Amino acid sequence: MRKKKYPSDISVDQFEKVRPLLEQARRKTKPRTVALYEVFCAVLYLLRTGCQWRALPSDFPKWRTVHSYFSKWSEEHEGGSLLEQALKKSGWRGPRETGAKRTADAIDRGRAEPQEYGHGRF
Repeated sequence: MRKKKYPSDISVDQFEKVRPLLEQARRKTKPRTVALYEVFCAVLYLLRTGCQWRALPSDFPKWRTVHSYFSKWSEEHEGGSLLEQALKKSGWRGPRETGAKRTADAIDRGRAEPQEYGHGRF
């Protein structure tokens, strides 16, 4: 468990309401090694601050782990992505200073192919 709290965090009670929704994306291959609450709070931090994946504070799970969950949760499903449904169900309002557009842009950036941002192999 993290020692530091961030303004973007939600309470454990709020998270328990969305846990079943987020667990739908789980692959049943091996036991989970990170706390799902910590991963979700890291995603909220990224959406709130707009920071780069690698700039995620070190007290969150590794950025690659968070990105992996973000990618799974952002896949389109009926009724929107699991992430969008979880954000709505948790009552999360998005970044205070720039509104919902920034959240949508961050979700779109996470879904983009690596080549679109110059990270793919040629």
